[in-house]
Amino acid sequence: MRDWIDHSHFGDCRELMRVMIADGVKVPTIVTSPPYWGLRSYLPDNHPDKRREIGQESSLAEWLAVMVDVFDLCRELLADDGTAWVNMGDAYASAGGASGGRPPVAGTMVFRDTSRVGTVPIGLKPKDLMGQPWRLAFALQDAGWYLRQDIIWHKPNPMPESVRDRCTKAHEYLFLLTKSERYYFDSDAMREPRSSDEDAATFRGACYVGRETDNANLGRRKVVGNRRVKVPGGWDTREGAHGSFHHGGRGEAEYRADTGDGRRMRRSVWTIATQPFAAAHFATFPEALVEPCVLAGSRPGDVVFDPFFGSGTTGQVAQRLGRHFVGFELNPDYECLQRDRLRQPALALV
Repeated sequence: MRDWIDHSHFGDCRELMRVMIADGVKVPTIVTSPPYWGLRSYLPDNHPDKRREIGQESSLAEWLAVMVDVFDLCRELLADDGTAWVNMGDAYASAGGASGGRPPVAGTMVFRDTSRVGTVPIGLKPKDLMGQPWRLAFALQDAGWYLRQDIIWHKPNPMPESVRDRCTKAHEYLFLLTKSERYYFDSDAMREPRSSDEDAATFRGACYVGRETDNANLGRRKVVGNRRVKVPGGWDTREGAHGSFHHGGRGEAEYRADTGDGRRMRRSVWTIATQPFAAAHFATFPEALVEPCVLAGSRPGDVVFDPFFGSGTTGQVAQRLGRHFVGFELNPDYECLQRDRLRQPALALV
């Protein structure tokens, strides 16, 4: 059996996963960012692994089929109660194939624009948003994955764009996928400080206008606490109607909320700046995006798997949080970057 744990393994992730499955390895969680279709190549045309490079398929449909095959293998590797966290951005159809998306890898890395001159993906028009994230998510759902949530990664420092007939793109998606209906999820890892403008979902049974006062209805409240907070704007109901808050009632001004430990479940929009990596002069998978996925999807000492390992961000975060990692990467040019970021006995080359 190969020594998989705490190593980066270079080669085709599909072939490597088949070997790892044969070795009986299971992983509790997967955190990864797959390659876009049709945007760029990191391997020269004469590279021996060029034909294995995902993202260079002849059509978007072919790319989706390849990705379904990849994640079928991921599902075999995943523990029955495991989770997969998949980051994917979008791109636009153009006469050159696809445009937009992540910045190219620079520095010592090989990079070549792969625009297909004169072609537009079948079923799309020039300037169409391609919808890659949702096409992938629905394809994986059709293949048997549970699609549990879409999380918006909001970038406060997006790449500038010269386009003038739409807004600058400042978000990507993070999909939570599971193998089973019931799965491990550390909800404490997804809790955040409450804001002072608390949502009305925590409030039950305020006054009814003209019928009851706050005190009269106090016995029906479901929450208790000793901190007074302002009623959120927009939750006031019209006079004479029944609801949590009412115009003219004492519940309009303030209410008592159960703050518990002062935290709430994290919302589904995460504001995280892109993270430059000085050694390579390009933006990488941000550690702050990976961290909550690792914490919520694994226990200390568990293994975190990334089939598209790149510069090794997932492994670096896993190690920092007391987990182990397994990473697969086709491009050996990433080796020097991974050595700088990871504590691994040796790099395993295929």
